[in-house]
Amino acid sequence: MKKIKVGISIGDINGVGLEIIIKTLANPDILKTCIPVIYGSSKIVSYHKNIVGLDQFNFHSVRSGDRFRDDKVNVVNCWDENVNITLGKLTEEGGKFAYISLDKAVNALKENQIDALVTAPINKKAMQMANFPHPGHTEYLTKEFGFKQSLMLMVKDDLRVGVVTGHIPVKEIAQTLTKDLVKAKLKMLNNSLKKDFGIERPTIALLGLNPHASDDGVMGEEEEKIIRPVIIEAKKKGVIVMGPYPADGFFGAMEYKKFDGVLAMYHDQGLVPFKTLAFGEGVNFTAGINIVRTSPDHGTAYDIAGKNEARIDSFRQALFLAVDVARNREEYDDAHEDQMKRKAKAAEEG
Repeated sequence: MKKIKVGISIGDINGVGLEIIIKTLANPDILKTCIPVIYGSSKIVSYHKNIVGLDQFNFHSVRSGDRFRDDKVNVVNCWDENVNITLGKLTEEGGKFAYISLDKAVNALKENQIDALVTAPINKKAMQMANFPHPGHTEYLTKEFGFKQSLMLMVKDDLRVGVVTGHIPVKEIAQTLTKDLVKAKLKMLNNSLKKDFGIERPTIALLGLNPHASDDGVMGEEEEKIIRPVIIEAKKKGVIVMGPYPADGFFGAMEYKKFDGVLAMYHDQGLVPFKTLAFGEGVNFTAGINIVRTSPDHGTAYDIAGKNEARIDSFRQALFLAVDVARNREEYDDAHEDQMKRKAKAAEEG
């Protein structure tokens, strides 16, 4: 089995991104499963390595387009200039070099130099200061790879929670929610569970938008006019989907354990229960687009940057999930290709 080449963008240089990257990749067993490729600079990596104090972490410096070593951590030097690191501080430089790192990693994905991408945390305000034109990684990657929409999917083992609306103000949620949007996100989730997670017949739960899923229209009409019709139509097409469920009771009664995936209507409706159940070990996965991208479920953690206190669980799981999804997609595509060939041969013989 070939090793998956996993690109890693370093995130904000003033946060915990490189700390968790170095701590994770210091484990030699990682090199048995993948070829890690960090997009940043040797100087920046060495600076953070000295803070972490892990002598067993070694890396191989390369230029963009050079051949990667499969027995070492590779660091692609994306800039030559000296960088002013101010740990724990929100700065324009923090956003600037996070943007450069991400851009270089994305170009490598486009040129098939790497098979998957893991993104370390960025600070949205710092990225704005550096003229990053998107709310976050998900929106940026969706546009860069030519898609109109994608699905933010939070993953921890068998718990998978997607959101219909993402990084938008709460006051805009109801007016943004449409049948077409819910239908599109449900399709992405169903397809992802099959292709990315290897679940042949996934079961999916849809949450309602309003308290108590509106109590039959007493507290809103979105459930009856938008969500339920989508469920009925999807069932007719063979999708195993149920709902809409009141979000509080659904998670409180642990109903989520009965499903392979859950689709929430807005960001906090899905991420608050997810992070309550899985914070520090969850992964943010971008479903619905043609590249594999994962990220830890936490931010830059400026308050502990440079203190060597950051946990690596979430980043490590993000790395493992990127490898698993990349392999699952290859297997799915190979199986689909074989199926098409058998159908074509049967048609010829028939």
